[in-house]
Amino acid sequence: LLTLPMFIFMGYMLSESRIADDLYRMFHVWFGPVPGGLAIGTIGLMVIISAMNGLSVAGMAIGATIALPELIRRGYDKQMITGVIQGGSSLGILIPPSVVLVLYGMIARQPVSQLWLAGVFPGLLMAGLFIVYIAVRCRIQPELGPPLSAEERAQITWAERFRLLRAGILPLAIFFLMNGLFLMGITSLVESSAVGAVAALGAALIKGRLTHEVFENTVRKTLGISCMFMWIILAALCFGAVFDGLGAVKAIEGFFLDRLGLSRWEVLILMQLSFLLMGTFLDDTAMLVIVAPLYVPLVKALEFDLVWYGVLYTITCQIAYMTPPFGYNLFLMRAMAPPEIKLRDIYLSVIPFVLVMIVTLMIVMMYPDLALWLPSQFQGKLQG
Repeated sequence: LLTLPMFIFMGYMLSESRIADDLYRMFHVWFGPVPGGLAIGTIGLMVIISAMNGLSVAGMAIGATIALPELIRRGYDKQMITGVIQGGSSLGILIPPSVVLVLYGMIARQPVSQLWLAGVFPGLLMAGLFIVYIAVRCRIQPELGPPLSAEERAQITWAERFRLLRAGILPLAIFFLMNGLFLMGITSLVESSAVGAVAALGAALIKGRLTHEVFENTVRKTLGISCMFMWIILAALCFGAVFDGLGAVKAIEGFFLDRLGLSRWEVLILMQLSFLLMGTFLDDTAMLVIVAPLYVPLVKALEFDLVWYGVLYTITCQIAYMTPPFGYNLFLMRAMAPPEIKLRDIYLSVIPFVLVMIVTLMIVMMYPDLALWLPSQFQGKLQG
């Protein structure tokens, strides 16, 4: 549990000190010349922000404040813009250090280190599919994502490109330092999270952006989010214990396995379909508290790997984040978007990205090793 406030602090420190601005400018000059390049660069930015935060809300805030105004100014399609930011920010709950995977690990009694490693390749696969969709769509319809003009490209010198590349090294160095020490077995998971928090603080100090306001906002947001997640974990564990004591868990197992007589794969598919359906009227927090404590024992009874299922569950949560009418990201986008972007644009924008998520979910279901190979390589080598 100590990892939660540490990683949340790290993410908010990098966000509040606006270190991510340098990253977006780097992607802007390197990808801007191709159709849809700024949207592709935004996905790249979201991947890196996700790897330093673990929350979708941080990616959404950074995308809405940095990328959104620039994409609108460049004449990008409104639905393309909002879809890219919402889809990209949702990667924060799959790519480590994912907070949702930490919460799942507490409920399922699974090692968080294994869950995080399991989320790496599925998260990168999803980001890659987002990029493929954007590139193909903008190649077919260039007006959706116009490239930088020849005049602008001529103004960007190679010296400027490499200067920005160097500016983006600092946040990447934090990520590799934190994860490298952990994967080499030098630090435990909690120690690694502390390294990340201290490194983010040091990065803000080096950049001259560690003001009293930045520090206060970071601490306030960290405390607020951390306390909320602690209550979620407590509620989920209590709910699961009560239902288990009442025999509800055994009743659900008996209903699926004995009365319906379904195979274990048919049961798994029904569970995922029920998650997708519940995502239309429940947010991910409600599903975590109400449904996860009931489904985890069933997954165990079906003899599926609980680490692998954690990735499936998290992808389903991503879809719930973006599914009308109660998708959290939809309302967050509405609050941050300028008036010219209507709620209808936001709702329509998520359709192709939700379809990409469903494709990713199906691929991970069909090929479990996509999630389980990396954890197997570090089995027994990690400290936490």
